[in-house]
Amino acid sequence: MRTLAALHSFLAFAASSLTDRSIRWPTWPEWQRVLLLQDYNTRVVMLGTMLLGLAAGMVGSFTLLRRRALMGDALSHATLPGVGLAFLIAPSLGLAEKSLPVLLTGAALSGIAGVIAILYVRNLTRLKEDAALGIVLSVFFGAGIAILSIAQQSVGHSAGLESFIYGKPASMIESDRLLIGCSGVLTLLIMGVLFKELTLLCFDEGFAKSRGYPVLLLDLVLMGLVVIVTIIGLQAVGLVLMIALLVIPAAASRFWTQNLKQMILISAAIGGAGGFLGAAMSALFRNLPAGAMIVLVCSSLFFISMMFGTERGVVVRALRRRDLNRSVDHQHLLRGMFELQESRGPKAGIPFSELQTLRSWSSHRLLKEIERCRRKGLVFRNSDQKLCLTSSGLVEASRLVHEHRLWELYLITHADVAPGRVDQSADAIEHVLEPELIAQLEELLLQKRRVQGIAPSPHPVDATEHAS
Repeated sequence: MRTLAALHSFLAFAASSLTDRSIRWPTWPEWQRVLLLQDYNTRVVMLGTMLLGLAAGMVGSFTLLRRRALMGDALSHATLPGVGLAFLIAPSLGLAEKSLPVLLTGAALSGIAGVIAILYVRNLTRLKEDAALGIVLSVFFGAGIAILSIAQQSVGHSAGLESFIYGKPASMIESDRLLIGCSGVLTLLIMGVLFKELTLLCFDEGFAKSRGYPVLLLDLVLMGLVVIVTIIGLQAVGLVLMIALLVIPAAASRFWTQNLKQMILISAAIGGAGGFLGAAMSALFRNLPAGAMIVLVCSSLFFISMMFGTERGVVVRALRRRDLNRSVDHQHLLRGMFELQESRGPKAGIPFSELQTLRSWSSHRLLKEIERCRRKGLVFRNSDQKLCLTSSGLVEASRLVHEHRLWELYLITHADVAPGRVDQSADAIEHVLEPELIAQLEELLLQKRRVQGIAPSPHPVDATEHAS
């Protein structure tokens, strides 16, 4: 929903640009001026949003793993009543009602109240956490809208409070950037000190309790970090889009690594890049809202990560699946030819039609695998156009048959699988064998002595048993 809101803002700008001749593509000197941070205000805004993205990316990694991704959304909405109440109460305390520290203090107190409310509903009732999040988000946001309406009716100069809803990074000053930077450093220090405890909390809450860790206190600390990042991000992207900076960079980093430390660094980098480039686009195209552009840039980085991530990317997974399917076809072809030649003689040729029946392959799939094995020098066609194993193919096929039969013996002996069904069961797991596991199976099944030759088949081998 947040990305759609940002996309709507961008499309509205694009539509207006078609009719507004004053909007033009920036010149190269303008690009240089923005990207090199030559203007003071541009420098403050871009560095401030970059620091915000770094902090949000780090905290978002833990909330994502803790399955609290929507917690930031609830907390950002929970800050709105605090902003309105601080605006109304500040004059009676002799403070400026639009003072940023006053408004952020009110937002922080309101956000903390939201955290307590969520934990209270979750721990002291039978309601699930998603219900607690929905209740707190809607109630606090509704109260905030009502309070802002009262402020607009009772105070004639309340304009500007809506920036906390939609964000207005152009109003940042140097002190705001320092506040964001100090908050980011504080967040980094807390996560560094409690890294082990927060990691354990995210991955195994039950084990953390059994080891005596204060799980509730750690939860409060994590939620406190979310409150800090949310508060400092209100002015940049607003409470509506703040959830994007907490979720999108962390989710994108999951496509690149399985290591938590690397995930935090990548998430911080994506968040920082999104804040920097989004603010730059807003500076170059004057009518583009910065908050929406930050979210769109982060979304673009998420899409790139989803497609090309080295660990879980769509392209990488498709390539791995293709390689696995080829490996399975390779093993099935060589093993099937070996077992057929084992019963007929080592020089007996295998007709193509019999191989096709062996695994119910399509003709195209089988021909492609035969051609790959032929190029590797593993099979050849004899004078009768039948397929035979070369000497190197015979060695490779012998190894594959040996590993498969070890699995069959293991399943029959230790897993109580019927001999008539053991071939299909072994097929499901034999393709992930490692050399160390092969050695362990040989030790286990062959009386702790290295097997000489190929393990015997535990059931009769014929062509029909292989058909799938």
